Amino acid sequence: MDIDGKLTRQRERQSLHAMGMRSLLTLALLALGGLWSLAAERNIVLIVADDHGRDAGCYGNPVIQTPSIDALAAEGTLFTDAFCTTASCSASRSVILTGMQNHANGQYGHEHDYHKFSTWANAASLPRYLEQAGYRTARCGKFHVAPESVYHFQEVIPGGGRNDMEMADNCYDFVARDDDAPFFLYLCFNDPHRGRGVNRNLPHKPNRFGNEAASSANLTKTYSPDEVIVPDFLPDTAACREELAEYYQSVSRLDAAVGRLVEHLKTAGVYDDTLIVYMSDHGVAMPGAKTTVYEGGLHSPLVVRNPYAETQPKECSAMISWVDITPTLLDFAGVLDANKKSIKPSVLQPLRQEARQADGFKSAQANPGKFHGRSFLPVWKGETLSDWDEVYASHTFHEITMYYPMRVVRERKYKLIWNIAADLPFPFASDLWAAPTWQEQYQQGPSAPYGSWSVDTYIHRPKFELFDLESDPHETTNLADDPAHAETLARLQQKLKTFQRQTNDPWVLKWRYE
Repeated sequence: MDIDGKLTRQRERQSLHAMGMRSLLTLALLALGGLWSLAAERNIVLIVADDHGRDAGCYGNPVIQTPSIDALAAEGTLFTDAFCTTASCSASRSVILTGMQNHANGQYGHEHDYHKFSTWANAASLPRYLEQAGYRTARCGKFHVAPESVYHFQEVIPGGGRNDMEMADNCYDFVARDDDAPFFLYLCFNDPHRGRGVNRNLPHKPNRFGNEAASSANLTKTYSPDEVIVPDFLPDTAACREELAEYYQSVSRLDAAVGRLVEHLKTAGVYDDTLIVYMSDHGVAMPGAKTTVYEGGLHSPLVVRNPYAETQPKECSAMISWVDITPTLLDFAGVLDANKKSIKPSVLQPLRQEARQADGFKSAQANPGKFHGRSFLPVWKGETLSDWDEVYASHTFHEITMYYPMRVVRERKYKLIWNIAADLPFPFASDLWAAPTWQEQYQQGPSAPYGSWSVDTYIHRPKFELFDLESDPHETTNLADDPAHAETLARLQQKLKTFQRQTNDPWVLKWRYE
């Protein structure tokens, strides 16, 4: 549908329905005292969890209870190979909402407090594109990007903290509003991020992952440390199991709120007019995952229910990157032109005019209309995404004190990590450093085991890490110095250089002088 005619077309659709069979249903419902609202077409709900790894029933975990996410996967498509570009909250969210690597959009790290990173003032984001295209937009929950002018939503729905059910309930009026315009709802839970509280009833006083802050109405399933599944990148210790049990509980609470939102969409009569995306900003908040570019940090959940799909594959193994989210949702909304690579002028030109007038720092590389990703919408048209076999990652900061730039190219078989500041010890996020999972091993000394590493090898990393993920999925054996893999190393190094040049990465200079 052409964007310029979207609202007109929606009114025509209502008129046709009024003359057709749906009007008969409307009259019948009104006669029975019911209510009926003719929903706008092609609504979008984007749900972003905070630090949720691939721990869900639909991803093969038989212990954790996630019936709502599993139900979305059963009705939609489960993406088995989806990846964030950086396992850090603000930076990752900037990528999700701009379709650009964070080294190009300027959001190098955390936005809040003294960290103070922000996106270039002349950039544009998903809500701004959709607003210009005639969508009404609203956000609820964690925001964590700046400036507001770049990431502007028309409405800010109250809600935050660990009140997941309340947040879902607060969204009802927005999705149920009788309005010709389609809506875009951006719902971001704080769960299952680590919280400030610890469970003093367990021996290692694990972090509560927000469970202590949740009201009784939000409490759902609890777990025993004995029943959780410890991933290979973590140590199978009592402290780790206690923390994973708390993390599982937080995930289940989040899942219940996802189910509540789905109920509201159905009650409002818009469920079958709404594309729903469930994803996480990155992997679990554990050393070895969050803030790293190892698989535990990058490999993330992505579930999409597209009610307009011509075909609905149950699974898709295309390698999806978070830079692909914005182009895909714009494609769904009809904002991209026929070649699916550019934004229609009617949407783009006003945003470019605003960008020229924007106050603050500007970058020629962050002008509206620039993306590093592409639309994967063709998967629902029966097309095979046959050339989606590599992704890239770019991490520079988490907290302001955590300078440790890493660049990654990941193929199906091989993965190369370039630790640009390899001479520095790997820096810790304050909450991950305090985690009992880490501290129990750290206190035992440098040779103590930690997942696939020792404490020492986790902290002190080589300049290049090359892994064969087919034979070594847990990234235990670095092949970078193996002469037998010299050709692969050189090939992937060249890919990284090309990626950095194409995405205007300032750190590409480090190839020449460090």
